[in-house]
Amino acid sequence: MQPIHELSGQTDPVRFVLTDIDDTLTDDGKLGVQAYEALWRLHDAGFLIVPVTGRPAGWCDLIIRQWPVHAVVGENGAFVYYSQQERGAAKIRTLYHPDVAGDEVHARLDLLGEKVLEAIPGTRVARDQFARQFDLAIDFREDPPDLGLETAERIRQLCEAQGAVAKISSIHVNAWFGSYDKLSMTKLFLSRIYGLGEDAIKKQVLFCGDSPNDQPMFYFFPLSVGVANIMDMIEYISHPPAYITPSRGGRGFSEAAEILLGR
Repeated sequence: MQPIHELSGQTDPVRFVLTDIDDTLTDDGKLGVQAYEALWRLHDAGFLIVPVTGRPAGWCDLIIRQWPVHAVVGENGAFVYYSQQERGAAKIRTLYHPDVAGDEVHARLDLLGEKVLEAIPGTRVARDQFARQFDLAIDFREDPPDLGLETAERIRQLCEAQGAVAKISSIHVNAWFGSYDKLSMTKLFLSRIYGLGEDAIKKQVLFCGDSPNDQPMFYFFPLSVGVANIMDMIEYISHPPAYITPSRGGRGFSEAAEILLGR
């Protein structure tokens, strides 16, 4: 990983700023002034901002309406909410991944949650589960007590043994049934809505993240940035980002934004 200042002079083609939310934009669970101002400055400079998150559909509906973003990829790639101009007004549209699970998914996720809670003491379903459509979020760190990354890895392995896809974020283990992830949904969205091929997507996107579930994005995008707290989980990351910021969380994101704004 190269220091973020090495990115200077390489961002001219960038049109889209994709970013994780938890512990990339936030600090201790809060969206701070620096990160929020950075989002607005990028927006006002003409960049199209797309949070790419494991957070639920209910959160994503609020984000697309109230944040200065063009789209939001939710539940680790199950869908995209995006804004499209129609007759002079912005209308919110939804694109679902073609491999997203059907109506039976809720019963399967409920059963999976019961197995996790029974097998691993201290685990709990995330408080935002009620707002989810397609996945199960097991909280290992968002609310106390912090169960640690070893427990998160046990949760991931158990979910996979039950036939689910499972990814560790900085706060949750997310599990779902369906062949998709953050990257596949991002590529589908940019291809279908903007007509971009793979080479153009690589050139026009800068991605910021911090945790193992961001690995497909780090691997695919040449202009990938990790905020400094990625080092807390680096042993679980086989494909680290190309660049790293000196600061953690939202301050780190604002440092990456400064590089873009100063190009």
